[in-house]
Amino acid sequence: MRLSVLVGLFIGCALLLAPVTEGCGPGRGYGKRRPPKKLTPLAYKQFSPNVAEKTLGASGKHEGKITRNSERFKELTPNYNPDIIFKDEENTAADRLMTQRCKDKLNSLAISVMNMWPGVKLRVTEGWDEDGHHSEDSLHYEGRAVDITTSDRDRNKYSMLARLAVEAGFDWVYYESKAHVHCSVKSEHSVAAKTGGCFPGRSLVTLDDGSSRAVQDLQPGDRVLASSGADGSRSGGDLVYSEFFTFLDHEPAARKQFYVLGTETGANLTLTAAHLVFVTEGNCSLGELAKGAVMRTMYASDVRPGQCVLTAGRNQGLQGNLSQVIWVHIQMDTGAFAPLTRHGSLVVDGVLASCYAAMDQHHLAHWAFGPLRLLYSWTRWTGTGASLGDGLHWYSQVLYWIGTFLLDPGHFHPWGMVTHDSER
Repeated sequence: MRLSVLVGLFIGCALLLAPVTEGCGPGRGYGKRRPPKKLTPLAYKQFSPNVAEKTLGASGKHEGKITRNSERFKELTPNYNPDIIFKDEENTAADRLMTQRCKDKLNSLAISVMNMWPGVKLRVTEGWDEDGHHSEDSLHYEGRAVDITTSDRDRNKYSMLARLAVEAGFDWVYYESKAHVHCSVKSEHSVAAKTGGCFPGRSLVTLDDGSSRAVQDLQPGDRVLASSGADGSRSGGDLVYSEFFTFLDHEPAARKQFYVLGTETGANLTLTAAHLVFVTEGNCSLGELAKGAVMRTMYASDVRPGQCVLTAGRNQGLQGNLSQVIWVHIQMDTGAFAPLTRHGSLVVDGVLASCYAAMDQHHLAHWAFGPLRLLYSWTRWTGTGASLGDGLHWYSQVLYWIGTFLLDPGHFHPWGMVTHDSER
């Protein structure tokens, strides 16, 4: 009952918001220059977003201290941006060390500061902390937090500085003290920081004419090999050709961490940690598949060697076979694409995967995206696509935002890094 109510809310909210997004396309006012956005300074002790720092809707929970001797120290990168002044009172350059996400947001803020106040630079008074100056669970220990001022130390500027930090993309900003503004970001490992689940752009799908096409080159209307069993109640369902109609995420230049699932047949699926893939346990034999072995979806980061995935070669037609996962690797790759098909699944690089990510229930995600599929059926419009802009689809953002408020955090991909004994 709770799931039914939740899905109803998903659908209702998404449909209510759909007309708003149409205002970005052709229609009244199209082509007019938008007025500059009016920036409202943060009030003293105000934080944005208006939730606790270490919650799902902000920077997420802490993952433990990083020391110079720990394995995770390599996650930190120095920031030598000449447009930023680092206080470095310890004289160890520790304030320059931070995660890549924190560095990107800080560099963006530095530009905003110079544009707002010519001749003034951004100043960092505290970055990564290795000396225990903060509370036990502080994000400073992970290089995910910075305390900032302006180079002229004009405290009258700090309320607007906080607003500029919000606009620069920090995941949590707090006008904490009259002497500084505190900013933090999500973990590099978090699903939100990685923008859900995707495949690399070079990954291949199979079209209905038997040819292969890179995921990044898909166009609305293409029919790709997929499964009819969207609820995962059967052995992935019958293989069918399903219409592709939009990308839930489209980031051609993104550099992301991917999990690679290697199978005994040589079909290797590459996807982000939070993406869902169909698996089953036991003997990966064609005979067991024919008996209707139940497949379920799990996060790519949770798949282990010995489990079975459904593979389909280009010359197999609509015949799928179970294949055992024999190794799991982690690698970096460029391009992040999340195609959405009518059936909610697709075969990528010869392995069946879900179109959905971040949330652990494929069937609920498929149901929640029903209005978007319906909208496309009626109008052939989805609000975005391969040629209409990059980033996360507006509908995905709506569902994720609602889900963080209504669902137990246990339904979302874990925030911490998942490691495998089998990685090699």
